[in-house]
Amino acid sequence: MSAEIIAQDTIVALATSPGANGAIAVIRLSGEKAIQIVNKVFKGKDLLLQPSHTIHFGTIRDGEEVIDEVLVSLFVGPNSYTKEHVVEISTHNSKYIIERVIGLLMKQGARAARAGEFTLRAFLNGGLDLSQAEAVADLIASNSAASHQVAMQQMRGGFSNQLKQLREDLVHFASLIELELDFAEEDVEFANRDQLKSLVKNIHQVIRKLIDSFEQGNVLKNGVPVVIAGKPNVGKSTLLNALLNEERAIVSDIAGTTRDTIEDEININGITFRFIDTAGIRETVDVIEAKGVERTREKMKQARLIIYLFDPLQDQIEEVQEQIKEVDELGIPYVTLINKADLLTVEQKKTYQILSPLYISAKEKEGIDELKEELLNQVNLSKINTDDVMVTNIRHVEALQLTLESLDRVLYGIDNPVTSDFLAMDIRQSLYHLGEITGTVTTDDLLENIFSKFCIGK
Repeated sequence: MSAEIIAQDTIVALATSPGANGAIAVIRLSGEKAIQIVNKVFKGKDLLLQPSHTIHFGTIRDGEEVIDEVLVSLFVGPNSYTKEHVVEISTHNSKYIIERVIGLLMKQGARAARAGEFTLRAFLNGGLDLSQAEAVADLIASNSAASHQVAMQQMRGGFSNQLKQLREDLVHFASLIELELDFAEEDVEFANRDQLKSLVKNIHQVIRKLIDSFEQGNVLKNGVPVVIAGKPNVGKSTLLNALLNEERAIVSDIAGTTRDTIEDEININGITFRFIDTAGIRETVDVIEAKGVERTREKMKQARLIIYLFDPLQDQIEEVQEQIKEVDELGIPYVTLINKADLLTVEQKKTYQILSPLYISAKEKEGIDELKEELLNQVNLSKINTDDVMVTNIRHVEALQLTLESLDRVLYGIDNPVTSDFLAMDIRQSLYHLGEITGTVTTDDLLENIFSKFCIGK
């Protein structure tokens, strides 16, 4: 849908979660005729005469029929989220009432909003740049203190401001080099190559740091994937239940009960951990169980951290060392965990000290707090400063990597003197890729891809 059509339409949608258990629902409109449309069905003060950022009590009516008593909040453009006239109607949270009110507003000229269309309008009208708009979706999806703080920092422009400064510095030199093209026959040099090289190196360093931050930023945004692995019947499902403090996985004394992965997440000190209970690793002729073992190995390769659990009453130290060797070869951090520690003597525990394990009793929920503390230490996220600019979006990383490649060509062109037109082309390419992040450069397909993932009403 073109920006021109969007600007002409007045849109409406439920802004609160549909089906949620709550007393109030909020219906949102945005567009040139938003206030006018609501005023036609609202019985109370004349909304057309009211100032921005005011709330008014009245009723929504279909002719003489009262649909509901409501509160109407006015945000007169450009002093609103979308920079257009915005009206929010707080109704009682009844599916019938919501449908009647939205239907009534559509009869008066509004149309149903598409996914993410309110935020798209905020972007198109200059209220947000593209990276800030994407951070809105991250903020809604945040489920931990860390992911919330990173999303909030990006939405408030931390990432955008840094990119803006980089672009401004590059634009300055690009304009000087473009000027040289106008005087090509006179062989003049307006852009000092040493200064340009210093600037490009500095920008290169900043962008590299942003790219490197993605690993941690992505973990903060999506959680830390932790695989619980081990042989069958060592207590993996019991451990998952103990960590979640609920009966999430089926527990049985029969080996091979877990044949597929079971996932759930908890929050530890503001960091989300996604625990994945897997099928026990062993040789088996059971086709379904074998498939589960194969998935276990795949999940282990994808994990950021592995909890390898074993039962000392089943395996000797030599067997455990052999199992750990396979985990060690993956090159992924892991925690060696001895279950049923409450059944071991002090002497038996000494036997396993060579493995530097943690001791727990999943059944009795002993040692779980110590395990959580070790998980935080292993991922080392507690030391991250979430006030720092951090990249959490793969689209941004890809654009930054392309920017880096263009800057490398700029540096090559300076060290191996090329004509100004080639140098200008590489700088323009760098600016193009930076512009893709903030939305200075966009396509309809890109916008559709980004905003279609938003919830309707946002």
